[in-house]
Amino acid sequence: MNEKDIKELLVNIKENRISLEDGVKAFKELPFKDLGFAKIDNHREIRVGYPEVIYCGGKTVEQVKEIIKFMMTKENNILATRATEEMFDEVRDFCKEAEYDKEAKIIRIMKNTPKVSDSYIAVVAAGTSDISVCEEAAITAETFGNKVERIYDVGVAGIHRLFDKLDIIRGAKVVIVVAGMEGALASVVGGLIDKPIIAVPTSVGYGANFNGLAALLSMLNSCASGVTVVNIDNGFGAGYSASMINKL
Repeated sequence: MNEKDIKELLVNIKENRISLEDGVKAFKELPFKDLGFAKIDNHREIRVGYPEVIYCGGKTVEQVKEIIKFMMTKENNILATRATEEMFDEVRDFCKEAEYDKEAKIIRIMKNTPKVSDSYIAVVAAGTSDISVCEEAAITAETFGNKVERIYDVGVAGIHRLFDKLDIIRGAKVVIVVAGMEGALASVVGGLIDKPIIAVPTSVGYGANFNGLAALLSMLNSCASGVTVVNIDNGFGAGYSASMINKL
């Protein structure tokens, strides 16, 4: 429920289109809805501008299904990250509009069409192996009403590929740079553009990559100014933060 919904509810109560009892019931559930195993934050969009997103990792199929069932009673778009195909199959049984992106591992239910920003976010991937994290970031940003430009496989091992796309990258309001291995791409891009960069280290790489720790430390130690770093493989966090910057 957002501010517009609250105003509409109050007007409906005032004009007797909704009974006082139903209005009280709606306001009782406004802060959160307790499902026993989860407390759904109905108030989040009012506080921070975006509704609650479901992180499916560690949840059972049944828990994800019940959370989505309740969230469908509201008018918000629904985004569920790190979802499995099994979870999606269960959701599709009661919601034919649900979409699933295998690469991003995202379930999405678009109940309304967001106003799309004029400015755009660039999502830049070092290698093809990083695309799953990139797509999590890109789809998150698109769900929140952002235009996204995807620029993939432009890592430092073939840096001429990056230079070929610099005009698109420089035109973005904010840039998400996703890289595994040694994570060097974020520093390179940071030295070439005048826009904020959100760097995402990925767990892609051989043994000494330590499942993304090497890339994370490289990005945190970047000598390029304007580089902010999120957690390993956290495409969602990057997409969310980029959306907030793009909407400023």
